[in-house]
Amino acid sequence: MKSPTLDPRLEDRLRHAERRFAEVDSELASPDVLSSPSRMRELGQERAHLDDLVTASRELTSALGQYQGVRELLNESDDSEMRALAEEELAQLDERIGQLGSLVRELLIPPDPLADRAAVVEIRAGTGGDEAGLFAADLMRMYRRLSERMGWKLELMSLSEGIPGSIKEAIFTLSGRGVYGRLRYESGVHRVQRVPDTESQGRIHTSAATVAVLPEAEEVDLQIDQGDLRIDVFRSSGPGGQSVNTTDSAVRITHLPTGTVVTCQDEKSQLKNKNKAMKVLRSRLLDRMIAAQQAERSRERQAQVGTGDRSGKIRTYNFPQSRVTDHRIGLTLYRLSEVLDGDIDEFIAALRLAEEQERLEAAEA
Repeated sequence: MKSPTLDPRLEDRLRHAERRFAEVDSELASPDVLSSPSRMRELGQERAHLDDLVTASRELTSALGQYQGVRELLNESDDSEMRALAEEELAQLDERIGQLGSLVRELLIPPDPLADRAAVVEIRAGTGGDEAGLFAADLMRMYRRLSERMGWKLELMSLSEGIPGSIKEAIFTLSGRGVYGRLRYESGVHRVQRVPDTESQGRIHTSAATVAVLPEAEEVDLQIDQGDLRIDVFRSSGPGGQSVNTTDSAVRITHLPTGTVVTCQDEKSQLKNKNKAMKVLRSRLLDRMIAAQQAERSRERQAQVGTGDRSGKIRTYNFPQSRVTDHRIGLTLYRLSEVLDGDIDEFIAALRLAEEQERLEAAEA
């Protein structure tokens, strides 16, 4: 039996992790860091990740040492009973070393620093007229039901309705543990195939809606120059009470350098509408910044996992066959009603696994 060994590149990276772990501990004790809550939080998250990695690395090193010791004992012993016990222990250690090796490789993947952020979700009806608006409403209900199951908080930012039961556009935030890390894979074009209620001949129509999931930006993420903003106020439109559509409470903010426009008119207060619009604007600008950084790295991501690419069809919801297919990973589930009721865990888990595998391969390259 060949003795298991560490790949030299892996060994170097584990030594680097040990050194970084000691550096982080030292930084956390420095007065400068102690006086900066944001830096404390950042280093605390890094330390938690490194702690798991260093613990697994030390267990792996210990298991490799034990293996060598038992192997030497096996080579030196002529006692058949002792050799049998040694061979049994070697088999157990070999399995343990394999498990720990896989674990440290996974832990070497850099964690997503945005995974625990709240998410700004934007749903817009696409091609398909009224049917697309009805499907957009179905998607919003799907995410609402998911948020209820996960214990997340949903806050509506903006809503533009179409015919009864449909929406043209909805923007809302979801906050809770791991929201963006789970929902980031939902960005893209969602397509529906079904027979509309208005279709007299039973023909299947295809419609679409787009979903954009952005990490909620914090003020420390990027500084917005007030001189780059044009803020317009106007009277709200649509259904509302006296103080909604009879006063100039609606707010439109335009970020002049990028041409990004955000409108919010759901609140009676102009200040509340402005604050909500600024939250959405900040998240959109952060998303642009992240996309630009990804473009600079110019690395193709297989199956478009996690790229946030809005252009490609990512999922099809086929009502006649009760089928939902995610085209990025080729996964098809025949339980459409459960998916539209917010049970999308299987898709999320498969997409995360595909991305982690790709990131692991990139980390080992």
